[in-house]
Amino acid sequence: MNYSKILEKYILSIGDFCNRSSFLKDLNYWRAVDNMSATKLEVLQKENLKKLLFHAVCKSNYYGQVELIGDDPIKWLSNFPILTKDILRRETVQLLTESKKGLKKISSSGSSGISSSVYMNQKDISSLRGGLVHWWEWSGYRIGCPVVQTGITPNRGVLKTIKDFLFRTIYVNAFAHDEAQIIAVLNKIKKGNYILIGYASSLNVIADVAKKHNFKIKLKATISLGDKLFDHYRKNISDTFSCKIQDTYGSSEGFLISSQLDLPYSYILSPQVYLEIIDDENKPVADGEMGNVVVTRLDGYAMPLIRYKIGDLAIKLPKEKYPKKRKFEYPLLQKIIGRDTDVVKTNNGKILIVHSFTGIFEYISEIKQFKIIQKNINGILIEIVKAENYSDQVLSEAKKELLKIIESENFLIEFKIVSQISPSKSGKPQIIESYL
Repeated sequence: MNYSKILEKYILSIGDFCNRSSFLKDLNYWRAVDNMSATKLEVLQKENLKKLLFHAVCKSNYYGQVELIGDDPIKWLSNFPILTKDILRRETVQLLTESKKGLKKISSSGSSGISSSVYMNQKDISSLRGGLVHWWEWSGYRIGCPVVQTGITPNRGVLKTIKDFLFRTIYVNAFAHDEAQIIAVLNKIKKGNYILIGYASSLNVIADVAKKHNFKIKLKATISLGDKLFDHYRKNISDTFSCKIQDTYGSSEGFLISSQLDLPYSYILSPQVYLEIIDDENKPVADGEMGNVVVTRLDGYAMPLIRYKIGDLAIKLPKEKYPKKRKFEYPLLQKIIGRDTDVVKTNNGKILIVHSFTGIFEYISEIKQFKIIQKNINGILIEIVKAENYSDQVLSEAKKELLKIIESENFLIEFKIVSQISPSKSGKPQIIESYL
């Protein structure tokens, strides 16, 4: 029996018994769901949605007045109000379906500017963790295989230290990277078949250090989570470690929304989340059109999060464009734009996403880092950190390229040279900061 099977059969079973959890059971459930047809996945999603909405109306004071008319849970859902981060913070107690006692409080990083907290019972947590690990398995991960994981809890404590040892995990602090520490980690993994898991920005920093010091390391896989995997991050990480990258999309409030694997699109984990794309008037947009991401978690019962507006923009892939050959039958997300503050709006009606800028600045070696700040519809300020070979000429070239995209001579583009660009409160990079 190999190490992975020993961990599953004995260690995880003992852990579930002691914690009164069901991680292993939920992990096997998610493994089985992967094999379902599109029809069965759709039926399962509706069943899960129906159970969740009925539970919320019966048990939560906040949802108690919602009427469930007929037998179609999708029509039920349209009667539920949009849940924002402000409402979530204000109505925490009213949203709960059971006492706080015994529930675990989980807080978001606040990368959108507003930190929020949710409460989960042991079953909610087990299903979430099982779904996440099952995602990792798409890239070849197996419980107990060597992992380097970046995160924001560097003080591991006794239990986490034991867990890291048993599950062969090297933990790296994501938001306070130290080059010497990264070099030490790279020396440990240069002969092993490791998987690298963590925030996209953090993985990119590790790749930069490996490239700077000429490490030749072939990883088994890298798995991105937590913040946006920009195209230049993906290329840098993939080239440095000679492996593919699996980009996952979720939120710390307990949503496992979608994950890439074999396609340029993302598989939506439909039995765990019901995903809506709506406009600013809360009306659904057609597949293929960009809109606000609104999600309902289908396996979170202690504090139901229904029609939760997470502050992101995305596009669903029209069904007629689904590839005939694909690994799974889950529905597909065409593109994740990012936070709704990650766009620039122009006075001639255009919307520029992060890639509108990275597609230009990534080819200007004289600029080390940049950030877009928009305070009104008539223009933007671009903060610039100079590289060693900088010259003022590159700014006029960048401005010319941007105006080609914007197609307006009346849109003001200003530049400001700064010594450094601070990250957002969470430590994650924020390329666009919009005040609109």
